[in-house]
Amino acid sequence: MTRLYSDENFPLPIVIESRKLGHDVLTALEAGQANQGIPDLKVLAYAANGQRVLLTNDRDFIKLHKSTSLHCGIVFCTDDPNVAAVAQRVHSKILASLPLDNKLLRVYRPAQP
Repeated sequence: MTRLYSDENFPLPIVIESRKLGHDVLTALEAGQANQGIPDLKVLAYAANGQRVLLTNDRDFIKLHKSTSLHCGIVFCTDDPNVAAVAQRVHSKILASLPLDNKLLRVYRPAQP
């Protein structure tokens, strides 16, 4: 499946569920990149250098995508306590959007009735 890099604020339970769906997810903590105040541009560059799509819930990466066109992809997710559902929405969106180079995918929480 897809090689992903989750930034340091992305929820670990969603990472775990994404791995169950077959994605190769490296976290910022596992990569030794957490808690260092690394600028977003360098986070995106780290993901790209590792040929990984960035997985984030940080809206700043939406702006960064607009100003930086060379990356392996960005998947932006909104908050949702149903981690399995988030992982499934990410999975489905990725599969429907391949290849992901230089794309921004937005995965939103469904509207409440």
